[in-house]
Amino acid sequence: MMKILVTAFEPFGGQTMNPAQEAVGRLPLRVEGADISRVTLPVAFGRDGEVLVQEIGRYDPDVCLCVGQAGGRAQVTPEFVGINYLLARIPDNEGARPAGIPVVEGGPAAYFTTLPVHAMVARMRERGVPASVSYSAGTFCCNEVLYTALHAAATAYPRMRAGFIHVPFAPEQVERSGGDFPSMPVDMMVEALTIAIETCVAIRQGDVVSTSSGTES
Repeated sequence: MMKILVTAFEPFGGQTMNPAQEAVGRLPLRVEGADISRVTLPVAFGRDGEVLVQEIGRYDPDVCLCVGQAGGRAQVTPEFVGINYLLARIPDNEGARPAGIPVVEGGPAAYFTTLPVHAMVARMRERGVPASVSYSAGTFCCNEVLYTALHAAATAYPRMRAGFIHVPFAPEQVERSGGDFPSMPVDMMVEALTIAIETCVAIRQGDVVSTSSGTES
């Protein structure tokens, strides 16, 4: 049975909810025959990656799919690249605010995702979910976790595919803030993540998935 580890973050930045955590928590425990394990990570530099690596070691997944909030984005955005660089615009939940330090000392400058992000986006759009591939995961904890997952795959878990998906604010967050930000219902985020998982399963089973720019396998 294919095993998929899906992670999300706790609320941060003064928010009382994290839509990524809400969406991941609503995922079924089985998608297309794959076993789904759900984990919440702390928004804490260093510790988020430590918890992630511990869970990877405990679960030994075929796929590690990390999910986070990207306030201000209007679409679901699978990330293409994680960089070995941290620069915090705001403190994490423990007050840390690193500036210009690597995720992994001596590690490669960047890792490209090993998830089929273009195929994911194509399938999401076909089913009415606004989505696009992102080429910057930022320099906060989301990027740290993406890079950490890919570094773990490159150095210790070679059969594991890994990547990250950002989701927008939920409507209730925007209402509480009184601002004018893009948002997306959490149920649509759940659908997007389910589609992403289905795509990973299809490719793992040997299907060739069409994308707008060719194929992924």
